[in-house]
Amino acid sequence: MRKNVLYGILGGMIFILSSCAGTRPNNLGLQSGQFIDCPNSPNCVSTQSDSKKAKISAIGFEGAGKIAKENLIKVIESYPRTRIVKNEGNYLYVEFKTGLGGFVDDVEFVVDDQAQQIHFRSASRLGHSDMGANRRRMEKVRKAFADL
Repeated sequence: MRKNVLYGILGGMIFILSSCAGTRPNNLGLQSGQFIDCPNSPNCVSTQSDSKKAKISAIGFEGAGKIAKENLIKVIESYPRTRIVKNEGNYLYVEFKTGLGGFVDDVEFVVDDQAQQIHFRSASRLGHSDMGANRRRMEKVRKAFADL
């Protein structure tokens, strides 16, 4: 009896935690060279945002954009629970999954060869607030890229 109750609780917890991934957005990608705007909720940052709350600086680089993108991919692949969903031309779409709860953040990058900057947008798939997680992660990505 105790064993069945324990299995029921564990099964319920696994179901709840696995449902934190949410559904992949279908409106991502570049539109006229721009990402979609961040929502009004405080769980998104973007280098292309006009909102002070969502605005974050782009990642600068020197040299060829192709090399910068390769280095960015090295940084991304160094993170656990990360999956590159789309890698086309100067664009990357990546899913970052949290360890606890399995929450998914959708992160887009575009390498601007001419400006020598990598623009990005990072947004939580579910919930209202991420308690600054997207901003902190993207600052860590920036630092790891600079340290290569």
